[in-house]
Amino acid sequence: MTPEAFITLAPDSVAFLLIVGFIGGLVSGFIGSGGAFVLTPGMMSLGVPGVVAVASNLCHKFPKALVGAYKRHKYGQVDIKLGLWMAATASLGMWWGAGIQQDIRARYGEAGSNLYVSVAFVVVLTIVGYFVLRDAVRLYRSGEQEQTSRLARWVQSVEIPGTMVHFRVANTRVSVLFVLPLGFLTGLLASIIAVGGFIGVPGMIYLLGAPSLVASATELVIAFVMGLGGTFKFALGGLVDIRLAMLILLGSLFGIQLGAIGTTFVKPFMIKVVMATVMLIVAVSRALVLPVYLTQLGLASLEPTMMKMLERTSFVFMVLALAAGAFIIVGAMLRSYRHA
Repeated sequence: MTPEAFITLAPDSVAFLLIVGFIGGLVSGFIGSGGAFVLTPGMMSLGVPGVVAVASNLCHKFPKALVGAYKRHKYGQVDIKLGLWMAATASLGMWWGAGIQQDIRARYGEAGSNLYVSVAFVVVLTIVGYFVLRDAVRLYRSGEQEQTSRLARWVQSVEIPGTMVHFRVANTRVSVLFVLPLGFLTGLLASIIAVGGFIGVPGMIYLLGAPSLVASATELVIAFVMGLGGTFKFALGGLVDIRLAMLILLGSLFGIQLGAIGTTFVKPFMIKVVMATVMLIVAVSRALVLPVYLTQLGLASLEPTMMKMLERTSFVFMVLALAAGAFIIVGAMLRSYRHA
């Protein structure tokens, strides 16, 4: 890794990373995702290459996820058996995806890596964010309790001898032939954009039938295993900026405990509201800079002033995503606490 790939950390950059880390931890503790949909774009908005942002985020993820998993395990929300089953294949997906990341950077340079990470963000966050938001709105309007999806009911009805496992905390019995591929996809996505939770959490909810609280908490177990393995893989290629990892970890260790406490006060649909809102805003932030990376690769033509404007606007949307996530979580906690 060339030294110029690691950015200079000015005081304002350090302050921004601490704030991003805190809010990323807050969101992570609340919805179970590693918070990378906030942290990775946040680092990239400072000029950190995409692959370094992904690698550094994974480095901070495993100690943070361990703290969050322990905290939510005390509330009885973590299904350790389900987490370990998924983590087994998630590690394989992580290892394979990290190799793809390194190959793209070697072939197309930093601009190609940034484009790859950003396109993945836009596609995944837009699709998953839309469906999660739609489900949250339905639950809110109907006032219904969270119900098992039709797809999950079908998965639970499929009896494959010798493969059926009962997950007590998640209160579901399914074949591991559904669990293992979901774990692999979670790890693969995590190595691409460091956000495996956006496949893992909805997958556990809509495919396996786990409650939102259990799915979001169990994802932290998977995140710990993936973060540990992914850090080792990326570190072998010299792609981990330990300074960035430690700064966001410092901020996130405080945020994740507050977010975990918040899950005990709010209704399950609020977890989906936060997840969808921040997903969609971050998707817009990353979409705005796609023309910039295309220009750097010679596939588009933008004036330098326009490129600067798009980068600044992308940063504004990134800040908006952080503010929106924190505002919704803290507001929901305060309202629920008053009515408790």
